[in-house]
Amino acid sequence: MDTERCRVLLQAIEEGSLTAAAQRLGYTPSGISRMMAALEEETGFPLLVRSRSGITPTEECRQLLPVMEELVRCADRYHQLSGEIAGLSRGTIRIGTSYYAYYDWFARLIAGFERAYPQITVEIVEGTSTELIQMMEERRADLCIISKRKGAFDWLPLKEDQLLACLPKGHPLAQAGGPKDGGGSGSSRRAEGSPGGSGRRDRSGGSGSFPVTAFAEEDFIELYPGKETDNSRMFAAARIAPRVKFSTSDNYAAYAMVAAGLGITCTNAIIAEAFTEGVVYLPLDPPWPVEIGIAQPPAREMSPAARRFAEYAKDRFR
Repeated sequence: MDTERCRVLLQAIEEGSLTAAAQRLGYTPSGISRMMAALEEETGFPLLVRSRSGITPTEECRQLLPVMEELVRCADRYHQLSGEIAGLSRGTIRIGTSYYAYYDWFARLIAGFERAYPQITVEIVEGTSTELIQMMEERRADLCIISKRKGAFDWLPLKEDQLLACLPKGHPLAQAGGPKDGGGSGSSRRAEGSPGGSGRRDRSGGSGSFPVTAFAEEDFIELYPGKETDNSRMFAAARIAPRVKFSTSDNYAAYAMVAAGLGITCTNAIIAEAFTEGVVYLPLDPPWPVEIGIAQPPAREMSPAARRFAEYAKDRFR
């Protein structure tokens, strides 16, 4: 019997919801549903009663719960003991991310991992994608969630993101076809970005997009000055020099300046969802896609603890 399925079932019963269990354990809701279907098929009868108010165990399931709880405890002990034998009993794993959208996901992963390996410390470090790759190459980070860079590492894609222009809500381009508030369709995405602002109504042509060339004509608020970011890579590839008026290494400061009408910025869609008050997001013309994923050294170069955590994270992402 798959003890992880038992763990998920116990968590779902405790939460009263498959969705809540998925959030707590770091799985997708569809992944949890498939696991429960497989467990019921393996057991031979229904284990859960589903209703609008949530889920409850069937009477047959209640009889199995003590055994399942014991299985999960034995599985945790097995992992701890095997970890001690393999040299996983103590240590520190450093995980880097450029995107705080993944903090909650990481927190759930760390909580689950800590149950199996309570003596291992997991740290989260921040930085731009290029900085985190350098940290990983220097063995100062074990794996990281970044936008794709070149390098000798294994890559697991997580999502396809894109860069967006971030404009003050009253900006002419924002009113010429773009969404009318900070949480519109283009705003459901985010990045490692920059700012700036003001313009002429005819640039967007009412299409709801922002010409990349317009960054050279607008007051621009630069994020992470002097560092390689998704923004700087895009500008270099497009051979555009933005008209930098302000610069900052703080995302909140940059978006506050945009909202105040001091300029515009460019940001990843995955970051933009956290900053919506007083700003509007428009997709770029031409579009600039950004692939986000997990980067890690080849398994043979990782510590046993880091390798085990990477396997744990990948399993739950899938």
